[in-house]
Amino acid sequence: MPTGEHTGPPPGAPVVPQFEIVRGWCRHRRGDPRTPVGAIASNSLWALDFFHVAGGGLWTGIDLFVGLAIGPILGMMSVQARIEFSTRFMPKMLVIMPTLVSSRWLRVPARRHLGNLAPDYPHHGWLVASYIVVGVMAVIALGLLEPANLAVLFELKKERPDGERSAGSCGCSS
Repeated sequence: MPTGEHTGPPPGAPVVPQFEIVRGWCRHRRGDPRTPVGAIASNSLWALDFFHVAGGGLWTGIDLFVGLAIGPILGMMSVQARIEFSTRFMPKMLVIMPTLVSSRWLRVPARRHLGNLAPDYPHHGWLVASYIVVGVMAVIALGLLEPANLAVLFELKKERPDGERSAGSCGCSS
């Protein structure tokens, strides 16, 4: 190989496995009556409540597990190991977390059916306060954390990704 012509990563650079940011199975799903979209379409109070509660539980559980269990483990891993983990884990989280965040709003149609959104409802102030809290949490999740995750994945898609930069932008640096 002639000098000056170097293809591929420089010696000692992290190796990034091939990955898709959004997998094919996510792009081709259709509406199913057993999904949150089907619950909204059917106006089923039971289904709306189920997906609202299940989504909130999953959002909280995944958030706590990733933050308290996986986060410290990632911080102790080498850059190469973080890259390998991120290329497998983060594309899934890009689909799961926005779905769970949006499931928190499934209670709004149910509240409308029950008449709880009326200004004269006795606990209307508490409902408004809870919607404000969930709205702030959703803005943080979708407006701050999701773009950071996307930035890491797009950095890893580059021909010569900066592993240290990717690890630092998701708060995983040791």
